[in-house]
Amino acid sequence: MPEGDTVWQAARRLHDALAGHRLVRSDLRVPRLATAGLGGRTVLEVTPRGKHLLARLEGGLTLHSHLRMDGSWQVYRSGERWRGGPAHQIRAVLSTAGHCAVGYRLPVLELLRTRDEARAVGHLGPDLLGEDWDAREALRRLLADPARPLGAALLDQRNLAGVGNVFMAELCFLAGSTPWRPVGEVAAPERLVADARRLLEANRDRPDRTTTTTTAVTVPVTVTAARAPAPARAPAPGGRRGERLYVYGRAGRPCLRCGTPVRSAMAQHDGRGRERPVYWCPRCQSGPVGGR
Repeated sequence: MPEGDTVWQAARRLHDALAGHRLVRSDLRVPRLATAGLGGRTVLEVTPRGKHLLARLEGGLTLHSHLRMDGSWQVYRSGERWRGGPAHQIRAVLSTAGHCAVGYRLPVLELLRTRDEARAVGHLGPDLLGEDWDAREALRRLLADPARPLGAALLDQRNLAGVGNVFMAELCFLAGSTPWRPVGEVAAPERLVADARRLLEANRDRPDRTTTTTTAVTVPVTVTAARAPAPARAPAPGGRRGERLYVYGRAGRPCLRCGTPVRSAMAQHDGRGRERPVYWCPRCQSGPVGGR
């Protein structure tokens, strides 16, 4: 699932393959860009902004794309067979003399003036993997609506740019709160912001997303003695397959901290009315439970 770490990796692959080279072919397979010719322009850089990709070109143009749920950019050497999917799923082809970048299933693809990039990404909050990361501003935005559910606040790219459903679930676990707890009631929200930055930084160079070897489990939950969590188990050594995440995708399987079966539900947390799976440990995470 493309999140800030995945997009950062995609930007690096595209930058390494295309930056500094002249395009010998461009094919943008969306109706409004069908006649846009980028051939002959040099790619200056490819940079991520949250979950957005910005390919800046000679002449003050930027090709903006967003992967959303299942989009991807694949990079091939010239002459190499394309393996990213059937031809009808291709939305963009950018070729230099040595490499070819192919965009599959891209739900957002637009060409704009580089000076107008703010029109596409200006609404985003501090970028968790950006050089201009501002933890104080991220915390201010996150807490601007104290009554908002934690999961929704984390997924709102206007607060922290780069968190998707996987990191949302893991951050809620580390905060010891269900995704439905009002964000204003979360203990140590500054630690939550720091954890978000640390998780994405740790995973931007990893082929397999891992949280269990990135942060210690220090769940700040106030519970009665009868419901006190069991002693924490050690995180999975080396992030073994199936044990790389604390709760995401682990419905019905033991919590890696206390052994209680992880629960899941469908919830609308992204503000667009789309349902997403939500995962939490009913013993390690306190707060209201919603979804269906």
